[in-house]
Amino acid sequence: MNKTGFVKNKRVLVTGGSGFIASHMVRRLLEEGAEVFITTKYNSIIDNVRLAALWDRIGVIEADLRNPDSLAQIKAVKPEIILHFGAYNHVGDSFTHVLESLNSNAVGTACLMEAYKEYERFVYIATSEVYGFQKSVPFVETMTPFPTSPYAVGKFGGELYARMQHHVYGLPVSVIRPFNAYGPYQSPRAIIAELIIKGLRGQLIQTTEGKQTRDFNYVTNLVDGILLAAASKECVGQVTNIGSGEEIAVRDLVLKIHELTGKKSKLEIGSLPNRPTEIWRMQAGNERAKKLLGWEPRVGFEEGLGRTVDWFRRYLDVFANDKSPLLSL
Repeated sequence: MNKTGFVKNKRVLVTGGSGFIASHMVRRLLEEGAEVFITTKYNSIIDNVRLAALWDRIGVIEADLRNPDSLAQIKAVKPEIILHFGAYNHVGDSFTHVLESLNSNAVGTACLMEAYKEYERFVYIATSEVYGFQKSVPFVETMTPFPTSPYAVGKFGGELYARMQHHVYGLPVSVIRPFNAYGPYQSPRAIIAELIIKGLRGQLIQTTEGKQTRDFNYVTNLVDGILLAAASKECVGQVTNIGSGEEIAVRDLVLKIHELTGKKSKLEIGSLPNRPTEIWRMQAGNERAKKLLGWEPRVGFEEGLGRTVDWFRRYLDVFANDKSPLLSL
């Protein structure tokens, strides 16, 4: 674990704190001695199960980022650092939830940034999806974004608003573009978690031809990078990729997970159509992160996959085992 020391004894607000990457961030912040607050739509352990073990150690603000009235609560907390993860976060489903995606990601960001400005550092968690259609890889921060989904458009809108706040008002805002995350606690709506769960259960796995590539990142690598960005003065006003720099074909990912989960599932690679807006190649150019932050991924792809498969084995014992005490409630 790379400790920065920057967050010790500081009040840190994590929006969307029970989300996948954000919940890992909350754990790290507590380990580093921060006073942690989160925003969530519902102040309930049941609705924020990723944080169940930490619930009594964090401050919970029940708020919808699209509702300026509820965001007024942030002023009472007076956070010194804001890590803005809260978002509508599914690429494919954003095509059928267009307004929710745009409002959550762009309007929600504007509402948050207008609600409170007295921070030492604001880190906007953007997405590699904003690059969208590009003619070459690796994706570098100087490229002109060409988002190809409502999700990515909304996230880019939020990013532009954050960058505007720095440019116009001189606020200490940084933007991070993380590439594809995976790890414990991820929803099976994401490809790696879905493949692992189906593989462990021996269920049919159907995919596209899998020619598209992605830059996959174990979640703690991203947490490292985001915390370093929060501590960095050089990162203020900058957009910084956090990605491994390794390009992996989805087909190879499927075969690797199939092997790690015991080859119990039948594979039908090529049985699903490609998305019409598919981004065919994604790879992070991470030289800026190395230069500004001294960041490099500490957990490699194979090690991260192994850890994730092991975690999901334990997860299924609790959540899908007929003898689990959870199912007897």
